[in-house]
Amino acid sequence: MDFSTSPKVEGLKKRLQAFMDAHVVPVVAQWEHDVGKGIHPPAVLEPLKARAKAEGLWNLFLPTLPKDVPGMGLSVSEYAPLAEIMGRIFWASEVFNCNAPDTGNMELLHIAATPAQRQQLLMPLFNGDIRSAFSMTEPDVASSDPTNIATRIDKRSGGYVLNGRKWFVSNGADPRCKFMIVMGVTDAAAERHARHSMVIVPMDAPGVTIVRQIPILNHATGDLIAEIFFKDAEIPAENILGQEGQGFALAQARLGPGRIHHCMRTIGQCELALELMAERAMERTTFGKALAERDTVREWIAESRLAIDQARLLVMRAAWVIDNHGNKAARTEVSAIKIVTARMQVAIFDRAIQVFGAAGLTPDTPLANLFTWGRALRFIDGPDEVHLRGVAKAEFERIKAMDLKAARYLTPYHAVYGDPTRQE
Repeated sequence: MDFSTSPKVEGLKKRLQAFMDAHVVPVVAQWEHDVGKGIHPPAVLEPLKARAKAEGLWNLFLPTLPKDVPGMGLSVSEYAPLAEIMGRIFWASEVFNCNAPDTGNMELLHIAATPAQRQQLLMPLFNGDIRSAFSMTEPDVASSDPTNIATRIDKRSGGYVLNGRKWFVSNGADPRCKFMIVMGVTDAAAERHARHSMVIVPMDAPGVTIVRQIPILNHATGDLIAEIFFKDAEIPAENILGQEGQGFALAQARLGPGRIHHCMRTIGQCELALELMAERAMERTTFGKALAERDTVREWIAESRLAIDQARLLVMRAAWVIDNHGNKAARTEVSAIKIVTARMQVAIFDRAIQVFGAAGLTPDTPLANLFTWGRALRFIDGPDEVHLRGVAKAEFERIKAMDLKAARYLTPYHAVYGDPTRQE
């Protein structure tokens, strides 16, 4: 595996970093002001998107990007260092049309959309004209097991009727969100992995109610996460995505790339936290010494550097497996990085907040926001425990398939010195 970047990607990194420095970083305070005042979208966003699109920094994430769509169509490995750069500012990926959950929905529609769905929904997403949501998690069941999902999608009079409750619907409260992809039960009697389907639901469909915007750890993010209630919400039959019973398979296809994108952005965020922590430690003194001279702070800096570099190698390995063997083959690798990067983010941002002191708790730095997001990532796209279970299962399967047993390396005491209880 060669994780060096090609001249093409090096060029893109320089262009992207220059764009961030010149156009995105200077308006962070304005974005924060608008979001704090409830202005959605913030006024700076659409001009930035137009500029990025004009400069060709657009739709960088999808390897199979159609030829009639503006963008790069980079491999997962090529996209990784660019996602890191975008990730340093929480909302910046939207500037380049590389933001979740739209990226996942674009991938899903690219796989399963009909020609009509492609024209009506996918092309506007590719062009950045609209936003979308993905509605899967439910408050009344343990959504860590997707087969528990209970929202009903029943056939009725030539279409479908939805009843149920969803929450943690990213983009669900965004006024630009035009539709959501909803997963629910279409056949409760089917095999457990064939009970669910996905349907496309317009946000303004009768029977769809946005109950509230949900803050994370009492922090209102720019993601406009919603709780949504469906009461006899009717949609036409042509709004089915793919085929009935394919919901679970489509969810797995969607989540793989989405998870790795989160991990890439996390690494960029942790790099920023480490830089801020080191600069702060060199600038501040306590009891006659710079914080950077304190052994505890030096240990935090070193541990953070090691963690980031290790996580990046794991992410690049997962990207390499996806590029060379497909999403399904990378299931274990993606689970591993999902666990490692979220835990890392919480640990590094906790250290950075401690170095910044009380300022680290305020909106004057990005630390509190990204610490909160890191804690949320331990649930988003599946909790740690589910991914640990998957990694362990894969490890047992790997060991069972080995011809040689590790036990051959054991040297029991009695085999060398004899059994003292044995009667000669």
